[in-house]
Amino acid sequence: MSDFQHRSASLILLFAASASLVACGSMNSASNNIAGWVTPYKIDIVQGNFVSKEQAAAIQPGMSRMQVRDILGTPLLTSVFHADRWDYVFTFKRQNLAPQERRVTVFFQGDVLERIEADPLPTEAEFVASLDSGRKSGKVPVLEMTEESLKQLPVPAKMEEPKPLPPLPESYPPLEPAGR
Repeated sequence: MSDFQHRSASLILLFAASASLVACGSMNSASNNIAGWVTPYKIDIVQGNFVSKEQAAAIQPGMSRMQVRDILGTPLLTSVFHADRWDYVFTFKRQNLAPQERRVTVFFQGDVLERIEADPLPTEAEFVASLDSGRKSGKVPVLEMTEESLKQLPVPAKMEEPKPLPPLPESYPPLEPAGR
C-alpha cells in the first residue's frame, strides 16, 4: 500500500468515525424528543386512611377508643411506645400532579379521647371532586323511568303461593344412644 493510499484510508476512516459520532449525538436528541411525546402510564397511588372534615367533626373528647375506631376506621400507625396515640395518614399520588398528604392524630388518656390534631381536611364532596382525573365522560343518562315507560314494561308473572311446611315434631330423638 502506498503512502497516498494509506493517508486516504486513514482520512476516510477518520471521517466515518466523526460522522458516526455526530449521528449518535443527533439520535440521542431525536430519541429524547420522541420520549417526550410518549410517556408510560402511571397509576394513581392511594395509601392510608382518608379522613373527611365531617368525620373529624364527629369526634369529640370523652369518646372511647371503640367509638373513635367506628368513625375513623383502624389507624394506619400505632406505636408500642406511644400507646395513647393513633395516627391516620393519607397520601394520594397522581401523574403530573403534586401529591396530596394529610395527617390526623388522636390522643387518648387511657381508653378516653383527649384531643385530636389534624391538617386542614376536605369535605367528602371536595375529595370526590379532586379525584376527577380530567377524563371526559359522555352525557350522563337519565336514570328515572317515566310513567309511560313503566306502563310498557311486561307485567311480572304471579308467583304461586309456597306450600306450607309440615309441622315440627313435638320432641326430637336423643343425640346419644341410651345406656351410655
